Amino acid sequence: MKKIIVTGSRGQLGSEIIIRQQYIQDADFIFTDVETLNIVEHDNLKDFFEKNNPDLVINCAAYTAVDKAEDDFENAYSINAIGAKNISEICKKHNIPLIHISTDYVFDGTKNLPYHEEDTVNPLSVYGKTKLQGEIFIQDSGANYVIIRTSWLYSEFGNNFVKTILRISREKEFLKVVNDQIGNPTYAGDLAEVILIIAKKYLSDEFFKFGIYHYSNEGQCSWYEFACEILKIKSINTPVYPVGSSEFPSKVNRPKYSVLDKTKIKNAFQLQINDWRTSLEKCLQKLQ
Repeated sequence: MKKIIVTGSRGQLGSEIIIRQQYIQDADFIFTDVETLNIVEHDNLKDFFEKNNPDLVINCAAYTAVDKAEDDFENAYSINAIGAKNISEICKKHNIPLIHISTDYVFDGTKNLPYHEEDTVNPLSVYGKTKLQGEIFIQDSGANYVIIRTSWLYSEFGNNFVKTILRISREKEFLKVVNDQIGNPTYAGDLAEVILIIAKKYLSDEFFKFGIYHYSNEGQCSWYEFACEILKIKSINTPVYPVGSSEFPSKVNRPKYSVLDKTKIKNAFQLQINDWRTSLEKCLQKLQ
């Protein structure tokens, strides 16, 4: 029986992996969160790995409060960078492959064409900078890794844009949503399935390509278009008005365009990726 450690299992992505774990039937999943495994504490991590002797690690643990991170660099860096460093170093020592989740925020959004894995990174925010440093630490560790950059993640779990739009559409007479930031909505359930596909390929000793990959749902939209589609699918008639980002002053500089090119991951793992509207409808069927 193969063992797979999943960190950050209480988050959106970890929760989606939990309900899909039967995809790998001959594996014993060990789901952890900060209370059972603090990835920032190297000795605690080392002891946990040696006790459980995993065959694969999926790191979903992250500091994802983008706005809060601007005033909380130390904690964001500890989790996103040092945590990734600790995990990858232990994975290298014990020859354990690592699947790690990163973000479109490593890019500055000035390209105006879908970003490839080899494109120049230039994060604008503390969140993006700490996630990029985590990527660098993993690559420098010498571990066998798959880093998956994703974007605009949502699910039926946790806090996210989809659930926020549903909530405030019932509380307010109208909504204002920015239309000058373009990206790819990503259903965490779809990403969880892809992670398990990749994990299964490795555990089955199939030909395996380590490296950095991009994954999101197909298609692109603005946050305004995303909000409109959410309300359309749920038949909610609250008016939505497009506005510029300047309407919502923030300490965070967000990429204006962070669409991800998925050619590499589709070719490497023979994936068919859903359009974002299709996956959004699938998620919304689970939300009241």
